[in-house]
Amino acid sequence: MSKYHEPVLLNESVDGLNIDSKGVYVDVTFGGGGHSREILSKLDGGHLYAFDQDDEALNNVIEDEGFTLINANFRYLKNSLRMYGVKEVDGLLADLGVSSHQFDVADRGFSIRFESDLDMRMDQNAELDAYKVLNTYEQDELRDVLKCYGELKRPGAIASVIFEAKQNKPIKTVNELKDLLRSFAPKMQEHKFFAQVFQAIRIEVNDELNALRNMLLQAQDILKPGGRLVVISYHSLEDRLVKNLIQKGNFEGELEQDFYGNKLLSFKKITRKPILPSDVEIKLNNRARSAKLRVAEKI
Repeated sequence: MSKYHEPVLLNESVDGLNIDSKGVYVDVTFGGGGHSREILSKLDGGHLYAFDQDDEALNNVIEDEGFTLINANFRYLKNSLRMYGVKEVDGLLADLGVSSHQFDVADRGFSIRFESDLDMRMDQNAELDAYKVLNTYEQDELRDVLKCYGELKRPGAIASVIFEAKQNKPIKTVNELKDLLRSFAPKMQEHKFFAQVFQAIRIEVNDELNALRNMLLQAQDILKPGGRLVVISYHSLEDRLVKNLIQKGNFEGELEQDFYGNKLLSFKKITRKPILPSDVEIKLNNRARSAKLRVAEKI
């Protein structure tokens, strides 16, 4: 399945789960199934439940009696598992972001490399796509998306250009958007600039950060004491949420204490600092370059 998606930090992430061969585990980002296959290889009598909202990922289903693939967004983690009678698990793995397959299929609209219609939906049945974000959002809404999710400089000016342009005709394709914003791209940093623009729109289309918050809070509830949370993130917005929940007990990053001064935490850190891919892995898979792996254990 490496053509669909090359699993990042494969051994490090699966080792982080500290797998019990009889245990119950969840891979909330199935994709090409690379991480799932490695987890299954360590189970003997246990079970792995995997999630993916992209219908195309269903083509990679693993034929194994110890495996169940659930076609849903991981924000529905608890309810989906309850349908299978599962109320608690021994470990959960999440490899966040966009799969290689989604980037490499031109007509999905995720990549700045290909000309295609603007789409960017991870769930192709969803109503909101990149075209609707660009062509129906008000100027201040566009500004907030670009500022909060792309961390772009001059988000107001960029939003103004988009808003004015769409008054004349809809912005339909990847190249139309790039041509419209090319003057904002710093010299020698065009790729980074457009990657930030596309990241912002993609996060909005898929409501990625809210989905991540929902999933992490549910993971807190369903993990057994001693169960492991393993998360691979690819940009600071994701990593900050994961880091804050593990280290501070909430997403805001403000440590809370009870009346007696005890820290209100659900996890203890297993990795003091995030694990990064090796130079060798980055050379083999350039998309691993921004990955950060954090491992925590349910208290």
